[in-house]
Amino acid sequence: MFDDPFVFFALVIAIVALIFARKAMNQVAELRQRLEAIQATPTAAAAHVPPPLTPFEAFERTLPPASAAPTPPPIAPDVESVAPAEASEQAAGGAAPPPPPPLPQPDRGFEETVGTRWVVWIGGLTLALGGFFMVRYSIEAGLLGPGVRTMLGGLFALALLLAGEWTRRKESISTIEALPIANIPAILTAAGTAVAFATVYAAYALYGFLVPATAFILLGLVAMGTLAAALLHGPALAGLGVVGAFVTPILVSSDKPDFWALYIYLAIVTAAAFGLARVRLWRWLAVTTIAFALLWTFPCLQCGPSMVGPHAFHVLAGFILAALLVVCGFMFGPPADEGEVEPISSGSLAAYLLGATLIVLNSFHADTAMIVFGLLVAGSLFVAWRSDAAAGAVGAAAALVFVVFAEWAVRANPDMLVLPDGPLQGIGPSATDGSVSLHLISAAIFAAGFGAAGFLAQGRFAGPVIPVIWSAAAVFTPVALLVALYARIAHLDRSIPFAILAVILAVAYAAATEILSKRDDRPGLQASIALFATGSLAALALALTFALEKGWLTIALALMSAGTAWISTQRPISFLRALAAILAGIVVLRIGYEPRIVGQAVGTTPIFNWLLWGYGIPAASFWAGSILLRRGGDDAPLRTVESAAILFTVLLAFMEIRHAVNNGDVYRQSAGLTEVALQVCVALAMAIGLERLRIRTGSVIHNAGAILLTAFAGLATVFGLLLLENPMLRWIDVGGIVINLLLLGYALPAVLALLLSYAVAGRRPVAYANTIAAAALILALAYVTFEIRRMYHGPAISVGPTTGAEQYTYSIAYLAFGVVLLGIGILFNSQRARLASAVVIGLTILKAFMIDMSTLTGVYRALSFMCLGLVLVAIGWLYQRILFRRQAAAPPPAPAASSGS
Repeated sequence: MFDDPFVFFALVIAIVALIFARKAMNQVAELRQRLEAIQATPTAAAAHVPPPLTPFEAFERTLPPASAAPTPPPIAPDVESVAPAEASEQAAGGAAPPPPPPLPQPDRGFEETVGTRWVVWIGGLTLALGGFFMVRYSIEAGLLGPGVRTMLGGLFALALLLAGEWTRRKESISTIEALPIANIPAILTAAGTAVAFATVYAAYALYGFLVPATAFILLGLVAMGTLAAALLHGPALAGLGVVGAFVTPILVSSDKPDFWALYIYLAIVTAAAFGLARVRLWRWLAVTTIAFALLWTFPCLQCGPSMVGPHAFHVLAGFILAALLVVCGFMFGPPADEGEVEPISSGSLAAYLLGATLIVLNSFHADTAMIVFGLLVAGSLFVAWRSDAAAGAVGAAAALVFVVFAEWAVRANPDMLVLPDGPLQGIGPSATDGSVSLHLISAAIFAAGFGAAGFLAQGRFAGPVIPVIWSAAAVFTPVALLVALYARIAHLDRSIPFAILAVILAVAYAAATEILSKRDDRPGLQASIALFATGSLAALALALTFALEKGWLTIALALMSAGTAWISTQRPISFLRALAAILAGIVVLRIGYEPRIVGQAVGTTPIFNWLLWGYGIPAASFWAGSILLRRGGDDAPLRTVESAAILFTVLLAFMEIRHAVNNGDVYRQSAGLTEVALQVCVALAMAIGLERLRIRTGSVIHNAGAILLTAFAGLATVFGLLLLENPMLRWIDVGGIVINLLLLGYALPAVLALLLSYAVAGRRPVAYANTIAAAALILALAYVTFEIRRMYHGPAISVGPTTGAEQYTYSIAYLAFGVVLLGIGILFNSQRARLASAVVIGLTILKAFMIDMSTLTGVYRALSFMCLGLVLVAIGWLYQRILFRRQAAAPPPAPAASSGS
């Protein structure tokens, strides 16, 4: 941009001069305003009210009494001459007048805002970037040698530091208050420290002028200087200095980066920032430093597994510094509240643990990375053991341990993540994967460490939250590690050794539960007891899974959900209810991955196959769990488990039907009349059961389940039984005369629909119940029609013409059906049955006049109309003599005879 560096320096000096000139003008304007305000109150002395002090008087009052203070300006009244008058007034009993309010500060206009704030910010940033870009420009243009460039950078940094200190001293002497958010001395000093950082780093990493020891000392001196300067200049310097220090390696870069030099530099910057944050108790500075340090882990991971050493040093050094200076109540950290988890203390350790986790995953579990990760996990447990504030890091460490081992297991078993389009890219064993022996040893150490520490932590801490964190980590970590090792080593197959380990783990958790139950109650103890009891159930479920086939994992998780629900009744802790729901959700996701539970091994035996165990046992477990959870109230976990219970019950029935009808092929893409009919019958039967159950429980899940099953049965009836699988519309062998598919597909669903309509009568809207009753009537008419068709046409009722005798039989059957419905309605006083009878007879009349009159001939036509007439007359007589007589009002009693007659 500038061909001549002297032009650039001249421009920088001009900007600085402009800033100082603008500052002087602001000071003069402020003094003029104060003088005008004092001259505008000439009656202050007469009223014996002292005027507000000028800045100079305020400074004079701060001097010792014996010092020779200069004479105040003549416009200010003599304060000592006013004091006796005030004393005499107070002695006479008069109240002293209140002090005058301070002069209102004028609002800052746009010009003042730009001149006092924006210019300062932009100026500081420009100075810092100017130093950085001057180095880059000189390198690209080849103007000066490396030594001269480094020397000029150092001189520029020194000039900025001297300018910052000079302006700070001038402002202190002038007693003009600096703007907190636009502090010129702080910004100049911050720019100087950033340039100093860049200069020393470039001299070492780019030009090789400095050996590592010298660079380390110089960077340390700059960092300590920044720390000392921030103590004087405030947070503006700290913020800009830290940001500039972390951004410096990006602006001053090299084609051949030295990661050791970079991470040593970052360690010094981190130490300085943490030290400043500790001295001034600036939480924001600690958080900013941690965030920048973690971000510097990501770009360097692209260099591959060969650079594990410097990356590991980066996270290890940052972890140690955070433990020493940031964690409250530990070593040099701030004081901590007993029994309180402090977010920054826990988050700082968790951040560096995350960095170590990324290094392990990126290096394919190299031994060095695993060792450093183990050291950081152990350090987290040690620091959290000594400081309550870092207890949150225990949970983060447990989760990250599982992430590391789960990724190791999945990488060796790519079939666990196979999708329809093939395995995920990059998934698969690698020659550089960490050794099995190292992971086995690490897993044993982690499990023992978390388990023992979590148990021994009970009763050590005062608050209720920290013991729960320790116990949760003690239960989760060994179980999760056991699952990961089982997946990696046994490949999810049957393994007796892993089953034995799971039993041992269950016994250990049971013993911990028993020991803790005998202790005196303390905050968090009941929750910890419940967690250890849950861990015992989980380990037993895993033992069952490891000892048996793959499908037992689904059963084990479902049994664990029911067991957790039972524990929640003994230890009323909300977390346990949520855990039962989470386990139910995992089982649901499991069947979504493979609905057959065990794949091709499900077998072909109807009913008694793996579907019965894989769906039946979880369904029973979820029903039992919902009953237990209902004792604690109706909430989201209960509804989740109830939903899982209904889902597994429905899927059990539907999958068994599909399995039996299709000879074990549950993935068949078409369904026949038998399958649809069975599914409709099962859906209606379950809807009836849920309708009865919701009356007792009042559960919204039972209510929604009944409605959904009814809707499914209705849709399957319309689109399946009456359209797609209708034997009148397509060739279907319906079987024998009475015992056939028609009985299963239409008669039985009609009866179930009628029962469902009575189950919802009076408890749901009338239209809802009548709709179901209408569906029952339609199915019954369809059954009557299809059975008559079967009598005349054989098993394939869609083939052949309709004869006159067949048409006459339809009319007689409809009339008989209508009469039967009428008799039922009269006998049981059911208006719904009488209305159904009217509908059927109306359809019969319509058929007689529209079909029989044109298609029937001879005796069949006559008999049809004769029978219809007789039935209609009989119906009229029944209504007049029986139905209406019952509804007629009794005659009024005769008046009693008078006593005189």
